[in-house]
Amino acid sequence: MKEIQKLSIGLLLVTVAICLFAFQKEEVPQNVLNTFTKMFPTAKKNDWSKESDTEWEVEFHLKGVAYSANFLTDGTWQETEHEIKKNSIPKNIMNIISTEFPNYKIEEAEISETNDRMVYEFEIEKGEVEMEITITKEGHIIKKEERHEENEKK
Repeated sequence: MKEIQKLSIGLLLVTVAICLFAFQKEEVPQNVLNTFTKMFPTAKKNDWSKESDTEWEVEFHLKGVAYSANFLTDGTWQETEHEIKKNSIPKNIMNIISTEFPNYKIEEAEISETNDRMVYEFEIEKGEVEMEITITKEGHIIKKEERHEENEKK
């Protein structure tokens, strides 16, 4: 009986060790940290995650606003996004939304910046239909993706 207990305890310890190793967080590369610190020296509450073998994402706060930024493992910045309030959306962009998507309600609004451009990204909703749209600052719709919510009645 004691041998079964010893074996059980040993198996438990091995299982715990494997789990700890599997969930061990990989360290953010120094190149990535250096670029992030240069770009956002006053960032608070930095929460890093590995998006892929070559990309890292950090969620952080600047002046009370939630941001996310993506970097390649060599430190190259890819994109920064942050939510904006509806009253911060430019009038020309609001006019496009109300004209092209009448009766849709804005659920979420973000600004996305890359080396190439700055765009507005929205999640909008009308009844059971949800859409993700992307509009350039000049007012061109460059993405329009519709999703339908499924009614689940129990």
